[in-house]
Amino acid sequence: VQLQASGGGLVLPGGSLRLSCAASGSSLNYYAIGWFRQAPGKEREGVSSFSRLTGSTVYADSVKDRFTQFADNAKSPVYLEMNSLKPEDTAVYYCATINRPLVPTGTNLLLHYHYSVWGQGTLVTVSS
Repeated sequence: VQLQASGGGLVLPGGSLRLSCAASGSSLNYYAIGWFRQAPGKEREGVSSFSRLTGSTVYADSVKDRFTQFADNAKSPVYLEMNSLKPEDTAVYYCATINRPLVPTGTNLLLHYHYSVWGQGTLVTVSS
């Protein structure tokens, strides 16, 4: 399964974007699916992630109350709605999945090394 992240672009500070993550050639199938980002010269960081085992979504403190991860159903693309964007949100955004029933809990779900399948990334630039 290959993941495809899309929806990035250039947006003004305070603006909004919606990213989507889909599986090419098939429907999404995962135990957990998350969004990560990597800014130039920085480590990859977890933004949000949904665990099918707990039914909960975890968010990084830096995006809480501004970003929302959601999906229409269990097999549909997964979206990241980003509001009140800030210049520090500028990064390449990736979606990734955990495809085995060993899913970490709590904020451990935001650790990238738990994820085995990654999309190619989409660039989000927040700038005036």
